[in-house]
Amino acid sequence: MKATYKLDARNMFCPMPVIKTQDKIKELQCGDILEVISTDPGALSDIPAWCRINGHTILGTEENDTEVLVRIEVG
Repeated sequence: MKATYKLDARNMFCPMPVIKTQDKIKELQCGDILEVISTDPGALSDIPAWCRINGHTILGTEENDTEVLVRIEVG
């Protein structure tokens, strides 16, 4: 059964959102969903790039004035 987890990476600057994402994914099972919230606009490109290299799937991204959300399926 897929589980959904949240990672609060707000108020962290590059490369910390990617490092925190990497650390959290190590704890999860294949098929789990991780939602990363960040205030670093670079996370919108950095996290998907890291996921492509490491075999994880981006389910979607959202952006508003202050935050970005990246939804990842662990591969």
